[in-house]
Amino acid sequence: MGRTAGDAGPGYTRRRLLGVTAGAALAVGAPAGCGLFGDDPEPARPDPLQPVLDEALRLAAGYDRAALTQPALGKRLAPLAADHRAHAAALAPVIGAAPASAAPSASADAGAAPTLDALRRAEQQAQRTAAAACRETSADRAALVGSIAACRAAHAEALR
Repeated sequence: MGRTAGDAGPGYTRRRLLGVTAGAALAVGAPAGCGLFGDDPEPARPDPLQPVLDEALRLAAGYDRAALTQPALGKRLAPLAADHRAHAAALAPVIGAAPASAAPSASADAGAAPTLDALRRAEQQAQRTAAAACRETSADRAALVGSIAACRAAHAEALR
């Protein structure tokens, strides 16, 4: 016999059955990363300021290598390396990266030490990267990245 609208028996209504089925499909599909209708979630993209952070760490390591292999330049290069470590320490929390170490790079003795001319070219390239990132980022991040770009330009001039 058929059920009436007012009948509150133990059976399932079509609406309840569809709700349970849809809920189960979402619960199974969501953890697997699959959308219910084939919409794949977009992969997480790296923060646009990540290259600025990466260059800060590379520059600090380059200065450390140069100072280790050319001790006479140590006093001249140490403040420049410290600036780059400070930049990395300031950028890391802004972009949600692991905090950068404020200590000299552990890989400072790995690889050939760059010359002053190579460091100057690296600073110029890094300044262009930071200036471009400054133009592309939000206003609240632009002040930090702009000051980093200016510092890199000053470093390039100091290495002449």
